[in-house]
Amino acid sequence: MASTPLSGDLMTAVAPPLDQPFYGAPLGAAIRRVFAKYATFHGRASRSEYWWWVLFAAVVGTALNALPTLTDGIRIEADGSMTVTGPLGVILGGIWLVWAIGTIIPTLAVLVRRLHDTDRSGLWILIGLIPLIGPIVLIVLTVQESRPGGTRFDRVHSRR
Repeated sequence: MASTPLSGDLMTAVAPPLDQPFYGAPLGAAIRRVFAKYATFHGRASRSEYWWWVLFAAVVGTALNALPTLTDGIRIEADGSMTVTGPLGVILGGIWLVWAIGTIIPTLAVLVRRLHDTDRSGLWILIGLIPLIGPIVLIVLTVQESRPGGTRFDRVHSRR
């Protein structure tokens, strides 16, 4: 059985231009696209682009958050307080802080682009501010299939 890009073989899939969503994007391509479109709030993002990014950011963020404690750079006391036990705790905590701050914008941007792909305004992101219900609504919206009407959020560049 011959493998073609249309058969679903992700290893042979050709990535579309950055101004188009990459349906069925593999992990590496999805991460590269999020960083390449770091602060791009127009256009669309496929489900795979969005959810691979969410998984990647969660795993890296959790690992970086756990490292100071696992290496005894930060110790959590019995009363719940934290004690920095040396320069390692400061360095690892700083690395986590840089990661956390540095991924806020691309995370919001890919979420807005994902909402666009479902033919919704990026302002739907604000529903996430409603405690408990808002994040659940956002999850439901981001798992939905793409809608053709979402192309209205694509920015058409004319070069004359």
